[in-house]
Formats: sequence, C-alpha cells, structure tokens
Amino acid sequence: MRRVVVTGIGALTPLGNNLEEYWEGLKNGVSGANMITYFNTEKFKTKFACELKNYDSAKYFDRKEANKLDLYSQYALVTSEEAITKSGLNLETVNKDRIGVIWASGIGGLETFFLAIKSYVLGDGTPRFSPFFIPKMIGDIAAGVISIKYGFRGPNFGTVSACASSTNAIIDAVNYIKWGKADIIITGGSEACVNEPGIGGFNALQALSTRNDEFSSASRPFDKTRDGFVLGEGSGALVVEEYEHAMARGATIHAELVGTGLTADAYHMTAPHPEGLGARNVMKLAIEDAGLKPEDIDYINVHGTSTPLGDISETKAIIDVFGEHAYKLNISSTKSMTGHLLGAAGAIEAIAAIMAIKNDTVPPTINFKEPDENIDQKLNLTLNKAQSRKVNFAMSNTFGFGGHNASVVIKKA
Repeated sequence: MRRVVVTGIGALTPLGNNLEEYWEGLKNGVSGANMITYFNTEKFKTKFACELKNYDSAKYFDRKEANKLDLYSQYALVTSEEAITKSGLNLETVNKDRIGVIWASGIGGLETFFLAIKSYVLGDGTPRFSPFFIPKMIGDIAAGVISIKYGFRGPNFGTVSACASSTNAIIDAVNYIKWGKADIIITGGSEACVNEPGIGGFNALQALSTRNDEFSSASRPFDKTRDGFVLGEGSGALVVEEYEHAMARGATIHAELVGTGLTADAYHMTAPHPEGLGARNVMKLAIEDAGLKPEDIDYINVHGTSTPLGDISETKAIIDVFGEHAYKLNISSTKSMTGHLLGAAGAIEAIAAIMAIKNDTVPPTINFKEPDENIDQKLNLTLNKAQSRKVNFAMSNTFGFGGHNASVVIKKA
C-alpha cells in the first residue's frame, strides 16, 4: 500500500492569517473570540464569535474576482495557495493529471444564499438573482475553483459531513493516493458562517455559548460551566502526497498520515451518543488502520466543542479505548482558542496535531476554571498552558451533526 505524507500546509484562522501566526497563537494559548463586527447583534442571544482578524479580500483578489466568490471559497483559495507555495511544487513540470482537489465545507456559501434571498424577499418580487448566485453558494465550488486556478485535473469533489467534513476530505485524499488514483491531493476545508443565519440558527439549536459578558473565555471545553460552542470561521489546507513522489522531488515532509477511521453514531440528529459509542469505534478503527496499539498514541486533538454533552461522551470514549494509557497521553481542545470552524474544524485541527508533532509541544485547552465531576480529572487535558513532550503519534477527532465521526492518526516524519 502506498504511503501518504503531508508536504504543504496553509492556515487562515481566528488566531492568525497564515500557518506561523496560527501556531504562535495556539502554543501561547490565545483566545480568538471577540464581539461580532460583521452585523448588528442587538437582537441575537449570542453577540460574539471567533472572526478572522484583519482579513481583506483585496490583498488576495481583484474586485471582479472577489465578487464571484463566497467568503468560504476565498478562504479556500488563500490557504491552498499558502500550502502549495510551501510544498515547493514546481507547477511548470508536475503532472497535473495526477493532482486532485478534495475540499470540504459543512455549509458552503451561507452568506451568499442569505443575501440573495433577503434581497428577493425585501424587493418587489422580481427575481433579480445574480448569475453567480448558484456557483458562489454550492458546497463543491471551492474544490472547483482551486483546480481551475492551478489546472489540477485529478479527482475533484467536495465532502459534506457537518463538522467532520474536512477530516472526511483528508481521509478521502489519503485513500485516493493509496489506491493509485492520484499522486498529490490538495485537501482541507473552509467555512464562513459568522453571519445572521449562522448565529441565529445555532442559537435556535441552543448550541452556542451565550456568555456575552465573558466572550474571550466562553469556549471552555471540559469546564463545568461550559454552555455551548463559540462559532469560528476560516480555512486549513494540506498538500497530501504519495511518499515516493515526495522523496523524488526533494520535498520537505511534515508528517505521515498513517491511520483513518469513519463511523456513525446512528443515534440522534444533533446529540452525541451518551456513551461515546461512535467516537470509541472511530478511534479504534483509526489506530488499527495505522497498525498501532492504543499506547502508541501520544496526543489527541479532541473534537471538544465545549458543549455539555459532547465533552463528556468523548472523554468516556477515550477511557474505553485507551484504558490506563488514557492517563498518560495528552488531550487538548484547540477549539478553546479558535472556536468551532464547523466543516473546516478537522483541517485546522489536523494542522494543530501536525505542528504538535513537529515541535514536540502540545497546545493547551484554555479557559478551564472549574472541574466537571462527570469528566475524569485524572486525564491530562493540557489545561491552560502548552506542554512539552515527545509526540511521535497524534490523533485528530471530529464529529458532526447526523452522527458522523472521523478520525486520523498522524506520525512524526
């Protein structure tokens, strides 16, 4: 079976607009949360989110091009360019028939959809829709525009599994390379839902924190006082490549993707299985696929959304899978800093795991104050401050509405 490695990384997150800024924010335990600036939140229960900081589309696109792209596609193009540039790919000589794009978004062009419908409803009933309305809004278009920009003619599609979407995309990329269908896949995910329907919709589900007076510390995974997640936005991109192909061109290998798992809870539309059944199964599958034992894993970047039920079920699953080793590995939720990027969460969290491996530093779970008696306090949740340790193998978990579970195991290069 062909080996699969990561040779390029790009990040656009609430902690920074490139990989280096993102990692600095993670290891220093910076909160990306602030009051929402994109719209008037006066009548909304939640008035804060993890927005991008100082993002200006004019830095990356001319006005005509930007008008054709929803923000989620803009974010995808920005991070894929960073990842491709850092991968050292020679776009003049590489075989573009053997390069694909598998890209994720849980929701796609929500802003585009919202503004178009709002304009129609508030108008005189005349359908004045932009010719770009459909292509801006659909969830697969980010994969399409990346391939068009670079001329990549390999496998090209989008993945949708709610908050597990970009981990699904990474897993698909790994499989397509293993199967010999491509030599390189540009993969990851992007999301741009900090807007009226995004905040309003998740408020209606009672999924978001409403701690407007404590916005910077509202994302508090594992803390007894957690009351929901904090919505984030942004993108993460990986250049995923067949090992021999990467070696032949002298690429820098950042990590190897050695194990993957996919399962379903088959339980509830939005709630996790209370005993973490699907989470337990997906971690077992990923470890087995990697040819490892549970005690080989050093660090788990957990889904850890800061919801009352989710954090409990995931920690139960970890104890079930890892037994006594659960108390020897590091666990952290970087959503405590970035917020929840929905379909892009898996991509930026896989990147966090890769950077933890490269730097032998586990980023923290910040904002923890009060222990929850329903969560085993013997677990090392990497609370409030990064920890140094040798990280040879890391796992990244993401779980989505609908009961979707996805997990990847990553190995030090």
